[in-house]
Amino acid sequence: MNKITAMRHWPTSNFISRNNMAGMPAINTRRDVTTQGPPPIPTPQLPIGEPTIHYAFNVPFASDLAGPDTEDILHATTDAVLRWTHPVEAPDDVPVHALHVHVMNLEGLRQLCHSITTNPLPIEAHVLSGTPKNARGLVTTVCLSGPADLVYQTREAILNKTPISLVRHIFLCNCAFSVSYFLDETSRFCGVDIFLLGPKLAPVVDGLNGDVELRRDQRWRVAIYGDNMSAEHAKTRVLIHIDQLLGRVADSINVDYSVQQILIGRNRKNIKLIESSTNTAIYFPPPFLSCYSYCPPGATRRGESDVFITGENTQAIEQAKYKIHEYLTRVRLYVKDVQITPAKLDSVLLTRMDKVRKIAENNNTHILPPSLGSMKNVARFQALENLPLERSVRELMALVGQFYTATWWISHPDNRQPMPTPNDIRTMLSDICANSEADVKFDNRCFTISGSDEAVKTALAVINDIKWVNQSPQSQIRVKIELANEHKEFVSGKKNGKINKIMGQSNVQIIFDTFGEYNFNIEVVTHSYEAVKHGLTLVEQEMPASISFHVPDQYHKRIIGIGGQHIQRIMKKHSVFVKFSNAMDRGGLTREDDDSRVDNVICRTPARNAQNLELVKSEILEMVSRADSEFMNQTVKIDRLYHRELLSRLPEIEEIEKMWNCKIVFPSTEQATDELTVSGPQWLVPKCIDSFLGMVPDKHEVVMERTPTLIRFLESPEFVQNIVPKLKTQYEVDVTVHENSEERAANGNPSVTLLWQFTRNNAGGVSDAMDFLQGEFATAGVEPVFIRGALSRPKPDTFEEALPYFDSKLLQHAPAPVATDSPTKPSFGEETARERSSLLERLRRPGSGMSSISSFLDRRKNSSHSATSFFKGSSNVSKSSLVSIESTRSFNADRNPWNDSGVNLADEDSGSPWPSAVLVGNGIGNNLAVPHHGDMTPRHAARRSDDSGRPSTSHSTNSGYPGPLVPFR
Repeated sequence: MNKITAMRHWPTSNFISRNNMAGMPAINTRRDVTTQGPPPIPTPQLPIGEPTIHYAFNVPFASDLAGPDTEDILHATTDAVLRWTHPVEAPDDVPVHALHVHVMNLEGLRQLCHSITTNPLPIEAHVLSGTPKNARGLVTTVCLSGPADLVYQTREAILNKTPISLVRHIFLCNCAFSVSYFLDETSRFCGVDIFLLGPKLAPVVDGLNGDVELRRDQRWRVAIYGDNMSAEHAKTRVLIHIDQLLGRVADSINVDYSVQQILIGRNRKNIKLIESSTNTAIYFPPPFLSCYSYCPPGATRRGESDVFITGENTQAIEQAKYKIHEYLTRVRLYVKDVQITPAKLDSVLLTRMDKVRKIAENNNTHILPPSLGSMKNVARFQALENLPLERSVRELMALVGQFYTATWWISHPDNRQPMPTPNDIRTMLSDICANSEADVKFDNRCFTISGSDEAVKTALAVINDIKWVNQSPQSQIRVKIELANEHKEFVSGKKNGKINKIMGQSNVQIIFDTFGEYNFNIEVVTHSYEAVKHGLTLVEQEMPASISFHVPDQYHKRIIGIGGQHIQRIMKKHSVFVKFSNAMDRGGLTREDDDSRVDNVICRTPARNAQNLELVKSEILEMVSRADSEFMNQTVKIDRLYHRELLSRLPEIEEIEKMWNCKIVFPSTEQATDELTVSGPQWLVPKCIDSFLGMVPDKHEVVMERTPTLIRFLESPEFVQNIVPKLKTQYEVDVTVHENSEERAANGNPSVTLLWQFTRNNAGGVSDAMDFLQGEFATAGVEPVFIRGALSRPKPDTFEEALPYFDSKLLQHAPAPVATDSPTKPSFGEETARERSSLLERLRRPGSGMSSISSFLDRRKNSSHSATSFFKGSSNVSKSSLVSIESTRSFNADRNPWNDSGVNLADEDSGSPWPSAVLVGNGIGNNLAVPHHGDMTPRHAARRSDDSGRPSTSHSTNSGYPGPLVPFR
């Protein structure tokens, strides 16, 4: 996977951005103060007075989560329609947060805060809700006032008694039995709302070309709405019930929660082997279940140790249990506790759990953070080996580095400005919190802010706009950035040169504070907002931006060169540090096979030079064979119930993986998704998918009215002995004849069914096979009447499109296509007919009988003239047809990355935003010279880049790198 770390700019003051939230800053233990720069700023001594503090935080209601379309609902549980749909008389522009479920959640929070305020304890809780400028949806803020301990305990109670982060799970149900009663029972048991929805069109990828086609999936859809853990519980119960309706047996086993991820294995390798060998489906509890204690009223939580198993019989389930027990008896764990700031742990639990889950799965590590809002600072890590454990810790600590903490202490307020009252403070904190998404605490004229980097900088800008603050004669601002210890010298420079220069330019003091085994704090301290904004921007520009990607180990020596001369030249040219890691660095001979495709090249540079990262990557990949240069991921959709049958053929799948150097990853059983992921070199992934889809059967039914002529033709020796074998050999389609007495024509006549069976990679041949059969019908004098499943004939090959400016009666207009029910396309619409009508596409079909023109095209294809020059200026052929003509040559030809077709079009047709590059020779093949302004067109299509060094915040995109850092506006 390709990763890149992007640094952000400071926001302006008229923002409001939905980001993340956090809590309190870390406690520092040891300080390393630089020796140059402005004089040291003393640490403020807060006056001892009233112990009451004010604390504001956002409650992350998913107020933008909309319900299903009412016309798709087949069944809904009790009051689900009332909660998740607008009434009929509601206007069209009513916002989503006005749904009854969101209104009731907000009202429940108000009642909870009212009961907290009216209790005998000295604590007050106030709720403010609104839609700030540029914010998405409704923002709800709670402001607590009281002693610090009570405030933190109350915050924990609110977060664990409120249905935060509502989600929607949708999966397909191909069971035709009545499930309405069970859905109602599951809704009450788990505290969720469930809808049974009708089928809809779904995109399907077929064949080697990867054509995306829309088919109407005949399966029902089950949509579950509720908080994350309750929805996962209900989803598992519904999936198990579907298995039982299909004749499978269900049972359960208790497995300790701390070893479940170890049992599952990296990329579900261990559990996949158990499921394939026993033909069972194993359902694990959702990860981090113990971190969230919310449970809807009257509902039942799922047990942490409950693992459900469904199989064909009890013997298969017992065999799966035995294999699980046998594996767990051999487990020896490495355990490590790591201290993390409580506020940042809460921010991770609220906003980054998908990334934590990915870290745990990739390294096969159990990660146990403390419960939400508990203000505990210890997270536990467990793994089978020390290397993946340390890797998980470092990745999580890098994730924690996304969050900043800051303090703004007003040491001498303006006497002419009155001190704000408690009501003014609550309004002020709620406004800061709602506009910035950061948590804000106010105690003795000191603001303490925590949240993501963008949220903290936004909160500081909002505080600076407060008149009582910006008119104070003296104040102190501190911003803490957490970074890995290995980057300390990278940021400070030789003899603290970078830091000293920043302090001299921006009038700030920068302190390095070492407080832990993995991370350290960079404190930016100053007296003015403008100075801290400038100084923090300069510090962020010196922080590491990195990109990582995969290069097979056999190319490393070639890229490094003798004595490192090749890589040294690249590093000096672009001012980028490059590091390679081989198999021994990743764990030696005991590593798993999946490690052979991990990112093993890391490029790192200061954020101000981040634009050169992609240039370095492109230059390195120039020395790698095309088949190994660019790795990509592609999704393939296969019925989830058929995954079990595919897993039983695991040795065949492994042979396909070895043949095409790709990896086929099955989704977890709990996800209930049809999507599989195929990863590997971008030139081999389509071939791997084509081979894999050859293992997946598919079918299509064509129902016709039963007539004597049709029956005589279907029973004739010509059809049985010649036509059916020819359909199999030429089109890879098996055709069988069936009769269904229940299905009749509109006039009441009986019907006959042709069942077309094929594999998914040959689905595109069904339309050609149908054309061939219709031709045989015409030859035999049979006029079939289609009831359903017919494929329309493509319009005849005329020169109508080739001569659009001639109005001639000699050119007959093709009839409009009729509606069809196709397994590969919903209908041969205008776009499909336009593709079919191409002369060149027709000539490529076997048996066209136009050998002279075909040979002429073959000679033209092999000539030195390109397809674009041959057809330049005419509109009688599409670019997709040119792809078909040049398919045998484009695989080995250099591609234009701005042209998805794979054909090097002319500059004016390619749509490239970059100027044309000049071809130069440097002994490594035809490479593209790098333009002087820093942009380049790589030899291979650029691959998506993800974060690897300092992870991005929710404001950043996961692809590309930021543009050149610009001054503040």
